[in-house]
Amino acid sequence: MSGIHIIDIEAAINYWRGKKPSPDGVTLAPELRALAEVYALLVFQHADEVDETRFPAEALAAWQAWYDSTADTPCIAICSTSQGDALCKGCGRSFAEVQHWLEMSPAEKRATWRRITLEATAWRFGRYAERALERN
Repeated sequence: MSGIHIIDIEAAINYWRGKKPSPDGVTLAPELRALAEVYALLVFQHADEVDETRFPAEALAAWQAWYDSTADTPCIAICSTSQGDALCKGCGRSFAEVQHWLEMSPAEKRATWRRITLEATAWRFGRYAERALERN
């Protein structure tokens, strides 16, 4: 099983802060309380991620609601793995990640998203747009 990264927990917290803001500046919505507890434990333990199987049910449900609001796939319909590339030039995923995407857990998908975002070499991160501008 993959872990849920602290950056994704922060994103889920911010999602819920926007969705259910505190009425008095102190009170937190139940989803926020659940996520904040996990976040605090990660900070206390100096950890970057928590195994998705160890996520409390309330926090996992809140995280899943945030996850469901994100893009499902990094695909931009320019797949070079079908032509033999180990990594897709369009989205940055490996051939195995492209092939098994539907079978991957949400945490595994987010780990892939995190990796390709950090690498930022795929065309989905602007290289295609930059190349188009260079031609003009």
